Amino acid sequence: MPAQPSTARGSATRRRILDAAAQEFSDRGLAGARIDRITQHASTNKAQLYGYFGSKDGLFDAVVADSAERITAAVPVDGNDLADWAVRLYDEYLEHPDLVKLATWLRLERQPAGDLFSEVQHRPKVTAIERAQAAGQVRAGDPFDLMTMVIAMSLAWSPSSNVYAATASEPDEVHERRRTLLRACVTAAMAP
Repeated sequence: MPAQPSTARGSATRRRILDAAAQEFSDRGLAGARIDRITQHASTNKAQLYGYFGSKDGLFDAVVADSAERITAAVPVDGNDLADWAVRLYDEYLEHPDLVKLATWLRLERQPAGDLFSEVQHRPKVTAIERAQAAGQVRAGDPFDLMTMVIAMSLAWSPSSNVYAATASEPDEVHERRRTLLRACVTAAMAP
């Protein structure tokens, strides 16, 4: 296991590496990313990078885990209002399209089938949906499948869309129209 930072300065260096690597990996994927560009943008060196993460693959794994934690913290699920959760995810993808692009590279280069993230990362979402189901607020069905459907609907205009990728620079009324449609569709699909 690579060394963990023990000081505030070490934590800051590790954070700079993760941020620079997230951008590099989301732009170019694992195969196309270059450690030299990452260290240059992070204002560090290869020895520090490899000291923290062990390898390029280890860095990619750390970036994926960090990104999953970031979106989970930024957009916590509310099992009682899955439509609102979907809209908040839509907004997060607008502000941070790198999160979606990174997940797309993970799917393309590492995990072409099956669950993209671990069960541990999904557990809070699934539990929230199970509770809402028990309270009669969400339709019956496998909670994992329901979670997957809500996330997929929130990604309709994301960088992973094979139809249209939205940007934050589009007019507010366009985003509001999409939010309204997304809210209505998720509400209808998840109704008991």
